[in-house]
Amino acid sequence: MLYLVCLILKAGSGREAEEADGAITAGVEKPKIAITFDDGPHPVWTPKLLEGLKEREVLATFFLIGSNIDGNETVVKEMYENGHIVGNHTFHHVEMTKLSDEKAMEEIRMTNEKISAITGEPVSFMRPPFGAWQKGLEKEMQVLPVNWSVDTLDWTTKNADEIVNKVVTEVKENDIILMHDCYESSVNAALRIVDILKESGYEFVTVEELILP
Repeated sequence: MLYLVCLILKAGSGREAEEADGAITAGVEKPKIAITFDDGPHPVWTPKLLEGLKEREVLATFFLIGSNIDGNETVVKEMYENGHIVGNHTFHHVEMTKLSDEKAMEEIRMTNEKISAITGEPVSFMRPPFGAWQKGLEKEMQVLPVNWSVDTLDWTTKNADEIVNKVVTEVKENDIILMHDCYESSVNAALRIVDILKESGYEFVTVEELILP
């Protein structure tokens, strides 16, 4: 299935960096990247991921399926209180371009309501499943669609080593990494990715910091 590259990517910071033995030597400003997670919240693996991110002082962006929120409200609240962005991934994980605008907006609206009822804040970002987005809906729904530039394909394998290797060999400054927090292997790989890339000099930020001026 064809995945779309992130619709909007912030321009490079102009930071000058030296590369030695594959590691980035920090210059004036560290190169920024964002790690994002789709399809949650999961009652087991999402809390494990949140704990690991908190220990590492790393912020991420989560795109939630509305139908997965019931029963996992405390997990969503923890996401928000820890400073992560909580975004929308439709209510039923549907390919929105195959829906009428009315039905597509309802998928967004139902999930926004679930999230806002927990966070007390409006939802500003969404990730359309499969990267499929109807142009113009962002104005109707007041949400900004965010896709990705590094697809881990973590849903295709339980091999955490494979996932880690794909990311650390492909990632570059301003990339948005796509992962899922509903698989144990993905969560384990994500925390290893964070450790490796932080050691290499990268700074993890939310998508908001990358794509908004």
